Amino acid sequence: MRRELADPKITEHRRRIVKATGDGLLAGFASVVDAVRCAVDVQRVMAESIAEVPAERRIEFRIGINLGDIIVEDQDIFGDGVNIAARIEALADAGGVLVSSSVYENVRDRLPFAFEDLGERQVKNIARPVRVYRVSNAGTAAQGMPGSTQPVLSLPDKPSIAVLPFQNMSGDPDQEYFADGMAEEIITALSRIRWLFVIARNSSFTYKGKAVDVKQVGRELGVRYVLEGSVRKAGGRVRITAQLIDALTGTHLWADRFDGSLEDVFDLQDKVAIRVAGVIEPTLQAAEIRRSSERPTSDLTAYDLYLRASPNAFSWEKDRVVEARELLSQALHHDRAYGPALALKAWCYLLLDVNDWTENRETNRRDGIALARGG
Repeated sequence: MRRELADPKITEHRRRIVKATGDGLLAGFASVVDAVRCAVDVQRVMAESIAEVPAERRIEFRIGINLGDIIVEDQDIFGDGVNIAARIEALADAGGVLVSSSVYENVRDRLPFAFEDLGERQVKNIARPVRVYRVSNAGTAAQGMPGSTQPVLSLPDKPSIAVLPFQNMSGDPDQEYFADGMAEEIITALSRIRWLFVIARNSSFTYKGKAVDVKQVGRELGVRYVLEGSVRKAGGRVRITAQLIDALTGTHLWADRFDGSLEDVFDLQDKVAIRVAGVIEPTLQAAEIRRSSERPTSDLTAYDLYLRASPNAFSWEKDRVVEARELLSQALHHDRAYGPALALKAWCYLLLDVNDWTENRETNRRDGIALARGG
């Protein structure tokens, strides 16, 4: 797969492979823009190649990219510039692309990709924490590349939603603007919910005028939830309907309708957007809490480590709480999505904070909050 898919893409993007390491490779680029474009392109062709392969037989790459000084010696490269890229790669999801802050600052306004800030991460053998960003819509953005098709995207670590264009049910094409404006206002309102990952308008509006399968939308945009709706205008009145759907199961989580006057179109849009966002936030919170609490692990080592950590975590003794935190870190190394382990480790950080058992309370709090939010 590397020879047939990854290697040609790296060559195509004007760079060379420094070395292959059996299950991976190291490549150097003169341009950081080319590096990110190449990474997205590689993941796209990889996703296409395994689309029909059963999950247990799939081979998926993780890619990490860093911009920094390197040492060149005997056709090899060394240094922190390389080491940070390797550490970032280890943090990535299967099929994902992670970049360092130095990469992000240099490409953020030069590429049509969205980047999700994952915060600072302490990585092995690097003195300072590294801020990491996920290329969150790599597959969607890659559509603009020659010969590309939409791959299946992995879900982000936090709750994610796409708002599809609202259908204009009025029979009047001139009212299309109102339906589009309604969806845009809801996207804006939902974007203010800090813990929610909202797909940008440019991506979700590619489905405008198409008959869509919500499950397919979820796979293509990499979201857990989809909001769809319609607008029907008659005289001076308008009726707006909306429904929230779990894209993985197709289950309807919430639906409602809103009636109003068209005397002030923009005021009506604002009110409906606020009401929809106000209802969706607790609905999604309840769904995410329910999903997380039901999220066990199939990794027996992670489960064993969790059981060993539990009595220490509730001991109210500093050394035992620290030991519990380390055991839970090992458990999450085996299964990073293990909900109870995430929650219990967050509890350990809480105990360290309230009892003033940590030297760096700001970092301790940030890490605890990140775990409570799902990682």
